[in-house]
Amino acid sequence: MTTLFTSYRLGDLALPNRVVMAPMTRVRAATGGLATPSMARYYAQRATAGLIVTEGVQPSLVGQSNPGTPGLYTDEQVASWRPVTEAVHTNGGRIFAQIMHGGRVSHPDTTGLRPVGPSAVAAVGEVFTPTGPQPAPLPRALDTAEVTEHAESYAEAARRAVDAGFDGVELHGANGYLISQFLSSNANLRTDGYGGPVTNRIRFVVEAAAATVDAVGAERTGIRLSPGGTFWGVEESDVTELYTALLAELSRLGLAYVHLELTAPEETLVALRRAWPGALVVNPTLPLGAKQTGRADADHWLGLGADLISFGRAFIANPDLVERLRTGLPIAPADEATYFQGGDKGYLTYPAYQHSA
Repeated sequence: MTTLFTSYRLGDLALPNRVVMAPMTRVRAATGGLATPSMARYYAQRATAGLIVTEGVQPSLVGQSNPGTPGLYTDEQVASWRPVTEAVHTNGGRIFAQIMHGGRVSHPDTTGLRPVGPSAVAAVGEVFTPTGPQPAPLPRALDTAEVTEHAESYAEAARRAVDAGFDGVELHGANGYLISQFLSSNANLRTDGYGGPVTNRIRFVVEAAAATVDAVGAERTGIRLSPGGTFWGVEESDVTELYTALLAELSRLGLAYVHLELTAPEETLVALRRAWPGALVVNPTLPLGAKQTGRADADHWLGLGADLISFGRAFIANPDLVERLRTGLPIAPADEATYFQGGDKGYLTYPAYQHSA
């Protein structure tokens, strides 16, 4: 019988359990997008997860969404990540870098550059900047000739990730960022080969995934998707058709996994499970919702055909989450005020469960 604690073979990796640490923005990087010794400790503390997926890592300066996030586009950034991957591996873990291009969800005050997107349509809401939240600016629409450059930025970041010691990468195709913007029917108003019908709207993500597979191998490449999600004001018409077509194309590439968020009805996600022949990771609670993923949610989705289950916020205050889930120990609450404040408080200060004598 398959359980959350049954081992799993993911490409070349032998995972000791099916618990995945989901990517979570923590804005603890140093100036220049560098990883820090605190980040090495943070991820190493959570190395009992079957797989760790890092916070979103920008593949270029223009791809940076939030201040304080790390990058993988300079030699200095690569060098800064090596102690992180070494620490995780020393503790017996496995770690993928999530490659995240923010697209229109950015601001010149953060990067010094005007954000880019598939079309000149601003995101809905305020974006984070070094001086606080500001209205999302109008992005510059990418010329057709530029689109390939941004698709290939994922592949170049993946090469650097492997050089930094990561076991693989996850392309961030969810939550209203650049890939999600191309999939969208209201953020993408293009009339060239990257916009309009489903076959065109999936083209950017397929090209980004194919370039990454060519760069580091299919067994090192996963992707996260949020079917039907409305983050930052994106909308998607024909959700089932869109994602069925996308998964058909991605299946030809033999990706290590697809990581789905709970942004569509259960029957839609189950249909996508049937459409995807490879490994499936499911995050079984609504992103940014009130509910935190628990053991019952995990067991439910394993029963529906998921291979791996990702946990986000539960990992913040519970570095020993796998053991707590295994033994039924209480899941400690996290202090939301420390999510994005920087520093080690609320980052490295959560202990493993203290057993009383």
